[in-house]
Amino acid sequence: MAIPPPPPVEPPQPAPPPALVVRAPKLVATGVGFTVSGRGAPARGRVAIELGRDGRWRELAAVRAGADGRFERELRPRTPRRGYRLRVTTRDGRASRAVVVRSRHVTLAAAGDVNLGDATASAMASRGLSYPWTSVGPALRGADVAFVNLECAISTRGAPVSKQYTFRGSPAALKAMRDTAGIDVVNLANNHVGDYGTAAMLDTIAWSRRLGLTTVGAGGSLAAAARPQVVERLGLKIAFVGFSNILPSEFFATASRPGTQPATIAQIRASVGAAKRVADVVIATFHWGVELDLSENGDQQAFAAAAFDAGATAVIGGHPHVLQPLRRVSGNRVVAWSLGNFVFASFRASTVRTGILHLDLSARGVERTRFQRARIDGVRPVLTGSWTGPR
Repeated sequence: MAIPPPPPVEPPQPAPPPALVVRAPKLVATGVGFTVSGRGAPARGRVAIELGRDGRWRELAAVRAGADGRFERELRPRTPRRGYRLRVTTRDGRASRAVVVRSRHVTLAAAGDVNLGDATASAMASRGLSYPWTSVGPALRGADVAFVNLECAISTRGAPVSKQYTFRGSPAALKAMRDTAGIDVVNLANNHVGDYGTAAMLDTIAWSRRLGLTTVGAGGSLAAAARPQVVERLGLKIAFVGFSNILPSEFFATASRPGTQPATIAQIRASVGAAKRVADVVIATFHWGVELDLSENGDQQAFAAAAFDAGATAVIGGHPHVLQPLRRVSGNRVVAWSLGNFVFASFRASTVRTGILHLDLSARGVERTRFQRARIDGVRPVLTGSWTGPR
């Protein structure tokens, strides 16, 4: 009986290529670059990154995969869009599933002078630490970044220096501000942060940072006071710098003395220029002007011009205790000459008018500007519901 031949041995089949996978962030700020990465490409093969629009795919960029098939490429689309539909393809004909990267503007809410001592401390003692923020807190918390001018020392140390008004608040009041209003950044370049001496000023910085707040405009030396502070949201880097030209001059920092950053043309150009080199957007805040004047003066105009020339996106001022004009500047830039009082004892008709400046920011600058009006009831700002724009 014949023995049948063994069945033919089929050659082993090559393993299917790994799945081609692309990853990207789900949400980014308008106009910022973002990273596209993935795996599953041929070793050291070319990977095309494509943008889908109107039913078609167009190559945006290409990258060479590593020996393990992984790849990564930074993209900065030329035209900002609300969303980007992306995929990757390889020369062996494979295409990944598409991913969508959405974009939106980053929102900044800025308000004026905040004094957590004096009459505000008395109001909080009787009505609770959150009392000053109960009306405006939700509007500030709703922004990606919230900013105020902190016009007092935060410390339990020191004695009042020899000047007409001295303000000091408690760490507990500062914590309530952070928790209730969601404040992220505080300007300390003003004429009250040093009211209880150098140690109390340094305590103000330390307490603020301990509570997660970013401080600008003051430090242990001029170099520290001038250093830009960068806050990043959705990939957009926002640098803050703070300046003061309000006396006493003893509050101004030097190379060896703690204090605030003085507003001089040379200092403005250097500090704003340094900020521009490390950020997409630069917010320059100033303590300047004349108390109760309803419009800016020549010094303010000169300082703002220097800041814009050096690369500032927005200039935000304080100290006059009243609102001064909000104006658009060419090239997606804005100046608010004074945001007036905010959480501050206010009884004159001019000083009770206040509000919140809302800026929509992108990599191009200020995309939209709105001012949400409020009135101060004693020390507590109360939103009125009316909105205005820049002139």
